[in-house]
Amino acid sequence: MSLLQDKVVVVSGVGPGLGRSLCLRAAAHGARVVLAARTQSRLDDVAAEVRDAGGQALVVPTDITDDAAVDSLVEAVTAEYGAVDALINNAFAMPSMKPLARTDFDQITSSLDLTVLGTLRVIKAFTPALEASKGSIVNINSMVIRHSEPRYGSYKLAKSALLAMSQSLATELGPKGIRVNSVAPGYIWDDQLKWYFGEIAKKYGITAEQVYEQTASKSDLKRLPEPDEIADAAVFLASSMAAPITGHTLDVNCGEYHD
Repeated sequence: MSLLQDKVVVVSGVGPGLGRSLCLRAAAHGARVVLAARTQSRLDDVAAEVRDAGGQALVVPTDITDDAAVDSLVEAVTAEYGAVDALINNAFAMPSMKPLARTDFDQITSSLDLTVLGTLRVIKAFTPALEASKGSIVNINSMVIRHSEPRYGSYKLAKSALLAMSQSLATELGPKGIRVNSVAPGYIWDDQLKWYFGEIAKKYGITAEQVYEQTASKSDLKRLPEPDEIADAAVFLASSMAAPITGHTLDVNCGEYHD
């Protein structure tokens, strides 16, 4: 079943991992996908994959920390498709991975500027179009909101703010017919994590498979979710099958954390 047939879905924060899967899975469900991020070449690569699979894709290079760039994104989408049905926000800044006591304030500020305020800027810009379509917003969060492990402080700060903002927006935009939900992935078994596990394996003189098994052992399903599985959760929340769901956070972590 095509959950997003002929819908216009804007994806902000398109990269080679989850961002790519969000675009491909939305297109596989019939959506016309708009790809927004700062790097033109990365957008072109993912758009080519979408088109090769028979989907429609519009590339709009966008810096979501810039008002004029976001306004241009809205204008480009409106000119091409005339409507927007769903907005999936995946952009975030990599955390410093230091204790908060040793984290530079500029690092925290830049993280908040992109992850939270950049997302808010995109949402505000698309609100009129989403109101017209009674559309949906899905913000990609993280399982970092479920734990307080060392060195994740600045990342948790930004993602917790994103969660609070998402919940407030669900209340504020609900009367306009706009739903706002979040997806909170755990570890995502993509190329970046495979490389990272390989580095850990070298450090401790074990295999990458052992690192995987040790990490996955903390989850109920004893495995790590893959990018397409995270993307499918976002597609569901963006679709009409989730019509009565708003203000919700869907954990997708194979049971590592329970909300």
